[in-house]
Amino acid sequence: MVYLCIMNGLYIHVPFCRRRCIYCGFYSTTCGGEEQKAYVKALSHELSLRCDELPSRHIDTLYIGGGTPSVLAPSLLEDIFKAVGDIFSLSSACEITVEANPDDVTDDWCDTLSCLPINRVSMGVQSFDDSILRALNRRHTSNQAVKAVERLYQRGTDNISVDLIYGLPSQTFEGFASDVDTVLGLPVSHLSAYALMFEEGTPLMSMLQGKVIKEADEELSVRMYDYLMDKLAGAGWEHYEISNFSLPGRASRHNSGYWQEMHYLGCGPSAHSYDGKRRSWNASSLQDYLRVGGDVVGGGIREEEILSRSDLRNERIMKGLRTCKGMDLDAFASDFDQSQLDRLLLQARPSVRAGYLAIDNGFLHLTRQGIFLSDGIMADLMEV
Repeated sequence: MVYLCIMNGLYIHVPFCRRRCIYCGFYSTTCGGEEQKAYVKALSHELSLRCDELPSRHIDTLYIGGGTPSVLAPSLLEDIFKAVGDIFSLSSACEITVEANPDDVTDDWCDTLSCLPINRVSMGVQSFDDSILRALNRRHTSNQAVKAVERLYQRGTDNISVDLIYGLPSQTFEGFASDVDTVLGLPVSHLSAYALMFEEGTPLMSMLQGKVIKEADEELSVRMYDYLMDKLAGAGWEHYEISNFSLPGRASRHNSGYWQEMHYLGCGPSAHSYDGKRRSWNASSLQDYLRVGGDVVGGGIREEEILSRSDLRNERIMKGLRTCKGMDLDAFASDFDQSQLDRLLLQARPSVRAGYLAIDNGFLHLTRQGIFLSDGIMADLMEV
């Protein structure tokens, strides 16, 4: 199979938070300093054991996510980069991202960044409305978020991404529009905007099931997303993936790699990996991870799934249609044969006629109207 992307990515999951947000479904724990030290030691061991799972040790993108990586002590963050540097070769153009919470972005934390090869920071802002932040159990304020962006930019980090959530239970259209306007007034180059998801096992889901809150009106969520697309397009931003927008040249290379079938190694509790043929994932347990000292394979705390040809076909469709450019039809025919392409185009015909899909320059992509129906359209094109 000819893959669309030959990049190598490395993802490191830092499973620590000072406190849990009520909507978050990612694995994390509020453990303290000793566990964090043990985690970094185990992580270094896992990196050394699994480094050859990638086609080469040359890394094009490094993403440190979580959890909240910015809660780590500077010395532990430095130890992680030493472990990575001892094992892998980072390309000169390597995009190196670290996630941060706004209230962690102090002058001292910026000093730590200046000593490390980090060239991109992604901050989970979610909203600039203090009442919403309190309801979500976020630990920062709107003012702290604004100051964090400004501090990073003034201290030399000019590739800054922020996250927003829309469709929150108490959110108004005017409130979300104000959030978007605030982002455009800050020196940021990337925005990830996500519709609220009610994840199983989260306090937010319990509140929904207990009728303490109710889901936002779907029409209101659509209106918010419509405004987001119009406002950012008018400001010269590119809508390069359903949930992601950037200034020209500032799309996330790491996240784009996921949609372009990049091979990536994921280390740390709950981290996922992909090698073009199989997916694997580590157990979502810091206790188990520390017990085996990061040896997720020998310790039996990693699972994997071999992807069938049908799985790969479906993933190609799902990933390709999430991007603004769409899915390369010539590559699809090359990888899955002409008969599969003919079948795909036949399946796509109703959506093309309805104006939800279009074909431009050999790429099948969602139209603006189709974005709002993307899940159903993708499902119609997939093999069961």
